[in-house]
Amino acid sequence: MDEKTAFLQLLGSFPGAERLDKEFLYRAYQVAKDGVKDMQAMAPGIRPIAVNPLALTLYLINEHSFYLSAHPENTEAELVEKDDYLAFLASIALDKYTTNEHLAYRNDKLTSRFSPFMSTIELYLNFILGMLSRYKKNDPKETLVVDIMNKGFSIAKCVAMLLEGGFETEAFSTWRTLHENECILHVLTKNGPTAIEAYLRHMTYAAAFRGAIESKEATDKIFVEIKENMHGLGLKSKDMKRYIEYGWLYSVKREEGEDLKLNFRDGVQRCAGLSDYSKIYEMSSEIAHSSPLLIYSRKNYIFHIALLNLYESFFRLERVFTTIYMSTITEEERQRYVQMRNLYYWELQAAYRAIQVSFAHMAQTKRGEDEDPTIH
Repeated sequence: MDEKTAFLQLLGSFPGAERLDKEFLYRAYQVAKDGVKDMQAMAPGIRPIAVNPLALTLYLINEHSFYLSAHPENTEAELVEKDDYLAFLASIALDKYTTNEHLAYRNDKLTSRFSPFMSTIELYLNFILGMLSRYKKNDPKETLVVDIMNKGFSIAKCVAMLLEGGFETEAFSTWRTLHENECILHVLTKNGPTAIEAYLRHMTYAAAFRGAIESKEATDKIFVEIKENMHGLGLKSKDMKRYIEYGWLYSVKREEGEDLKLNFRDGVQRCAGLSDYSKIYEMSSEIAHSSPLLIYSRKNYIFHIALLNLYESFFRLERVFTTIYMSTITEEERQRYVQMRNLYYWELQAAYRAIQVSFAHMAQTKRGEDEDPTIH
């Protein structure tokens, strides 16, 4: 198969590319590819750049499509006849291809996606997210718990990807959102339909507060309801935002005389039974709010603490998944998951124990040297 035939076949596999001028794109591809050779000839000291046809073609397709949408006054038929546009398109695609694919800045990384510490948990996350993707979602009255669970696993995957990319502080601050998500999930699943119904009602309150309900009459009616509820609970006007966000917790079963605070730490987190994470959550919040810890924290320390907490959140989410969601899937899917779990769960636990040992040793060493293990 010659190069042009291969290029046109490749082009045909991309949705939307059938509407574009294929002959023009092939000419642009040739110009861009020759540009790589010219760059190499002008700077023989840099390492050779091998052209990836797929990546270069994708840059060309997207740049051409973007230009057409951004300049509706020009038709494609007019543009493809202009040599200066051909040179312009090839130059931009070449710049982005060489810079983003070959000369991109990379953070120093403490792990990779091939490490069992990452590959095992990613395998689980991909498997579970794949299962969840095939079921009904985004219908809160019917799918709230599944939607929250799905988002939790999605955030966990994001944390893993950030760690693999060398973004430890970003991963740890993202874990904060994961922890909030899982706490809400635990409170709802422990307290059942009453809590779920209250949570859904407060979602409506939040929509009204943001002005997201089109009908002014409906919005006014919701605010009357909010104020009546707050009055019955002895809350003041200044408490409205906190009531809208956390007032659903009044539906949660608690000990007689137990105080309830409308916040995350002393409300949602405590009701979820995860108050042991208060200090870790506070540290993650410091990073999320751009404290000096974001800038000067020890890379290795934050990496370990983010990975440890990712694993612990995953273990809890996975238990919810196996106890609730597994009962709703087919026997064939259940057996596939059980088979995978029997094969890999021990590796996940072994990796977690190894991270614990490494983290404890690192923290003890720094303290023995009278250094703060968290910061440079």
